[in-house]
Amino acid sequence: MTKQGPLDSVKEAAKEAHEQARVLARALPYLRRYTGDTIVVKYGGHAMVDSGLSSDFGHDIALLKQVGINPIIVHGGGPQINNMLKRMDVETTFVDGLRVTNEAIIDVIEMVLAGTVNKQVATLINQAGALAVGISGKDGGLIEAHKLVKHVWDEKLKRERTLDLGLVGEPVKIDPRVLYALSGSGLIPVVAPIGMDKQGQTYNINADIAAGAIAGAVRASRLFMLTDVPGVLDKDGCLIPELTEDEAKEAIASGVITGGMIPKIETCLEAVKAGAQAAVIMDGRVSHACLLELFTEGGSGTLIRANRS
Repeated sequence: MTKQGPLDSVKEAAKEAHEQARVLARALPYLRRYTGDTIVVKYGGHAMVDSGLSSDFGHDIALLKQVGINPIIVHGGGPQINNMLKRMDVETTFVDGLRVTNEAIIDVIEMVLAGTVNKQVATLINQAGALAVGISGKDGGLIEAHKLVKHVWDEKLKRERTLDLGLVGEPVKIDPRVLYALSGSGLIPVVAPIGMDKQGQTYNINADIAAGAIAGAVRASRLFMLTDVPGVLDKDGCLIPELTEDEAKEAIASGVITGGMIPKIETCLEAVKAGAQAAVIMDGRVSHACLLELFTEGGSGTLIRANRS
């Protein structure tokens, strides 16, 4: 093995510094494009439980704020809720990916999401040098919700039937004033997807749906959905880089998009319809996925936007 001398170390350091300068120079046009914009990030999946990825995520969000972008984070917490329910010996069931929620379970969900997980996510960002504040959808009347009504086809009865998921809700109104107040004060809102109706009843809301509703209400430049897949794939397993509303609906109808990807696409389409400029389904298992999407020409994942005029 050739021993590295002092001159070699200096050359290596200079090479690394030159590469950093080159990357920053290439990112400059994208930095200018998004300065002052709002980006809503749905944070969950593998990116949330892997310590290396979660640390990178905290630094990425802090960087976005530093360069003049206003990030809003909406997080999940399914595994953490499952662990707590198991520790408390509370049984839970799922229907179509949604947790059937009773009064006992909603208390645990709120404790885990709005307490433990919410503060953990805010801490990741704070440790990276930014100022994040954890809130839930109940704070400042952010998310007004009502009971989710879900219909499924019953093959035996040959008709649709209504599922009772208990205290599972969906947003009916987003009041973003608390988000604007925090962002305008230099803070990064971190939102737990818990909502409340006008009577004060608390509801558990799917984090994807909550993020989509918030992105539409604040007219975000981008909604980032961090998932455990590269994005939307075609029948050959290749990434589809961009879809319009009509193309996405056609891909669902033709069977190209199936299973759990369908509700994610529908959430993205609803966000765009409500006011977000575009949504991106991206791989949260890739380090710095948010930065790659915003600040590189190729981007990351599948971008979903309104139909071209």
